[in-house]
Amino acid sequence: MTTPYPVCPHCNQPLRAFELPDNTGWQGEFQLACFNDDCPYFVRGWQHMLDNYAVKASYRFRFDPSTGESSPLAVWSPDALKDRIIDAAVDDTARTDGSKRAENGESS
Repeated sequence: MTTPYPVCPHCNQPLRAFELPDNTGWQGEFQLACFNDDCPYFVRGWQHMLDNYAVKASYRFRFDPSTGESSPLAVWSPDALKDRIIDAAVDDTARTDGSKRAENGESS
């Protein structure tokens, strides 16, 4: 059985599946991320990365449906990784308490 994707805890938009780049070290075929360019997490990330790391980058909310873990997904432009967005189903049996937390707007 499949279920709808969780939503971003920062903007409440549904997360979208994206194909993992090679050699990421992450498990599974895909992960979920918020690709909403108006998401406050993504918007404020540009200044945070510049102020703290002197780099022109930001991050998006990322969720691993196979482990329930969430973390920032570094991006170097507003379009970074959008070409990797795919249609993929999240299997209910693979979901963990972490995915329930993400649905409820909580982070791990």
